[in-house]
Amino acid sequence: MSDNTKTARTLTGRVISNKMNQTVTVLIERQVQHPLLGKIIRRSTKLHAHDETGANEGDLVRIAECRPLSKTKHHRVVEIVTRAEV
Repeated sequence: MSDNTKTARTLTGRVISNKMNQTVTVLIERQVQHPLLGKIIRRSTKLHAHDETGANEGDLVRIAECRPLSKTKHHRVVEIVTRAEV
């Protein structure tokens, strides 16, 4: 019945570093509700992603999960959503 096709989880975030070769650091921000106070707070996660598209700092990119490419790199850049203003 199942056709074993997995859809990779995609996330959207901002590139905060592109100083490595073919690797960018992407900051993913999400909003969660505080369990006791009920206030909406911002949480962030930094992920390393394989980049062959040439993303620069400040670009908004969409990344997808993939097989482990290195010790810290488990995502790849799918597309550049918007370019950073120079």
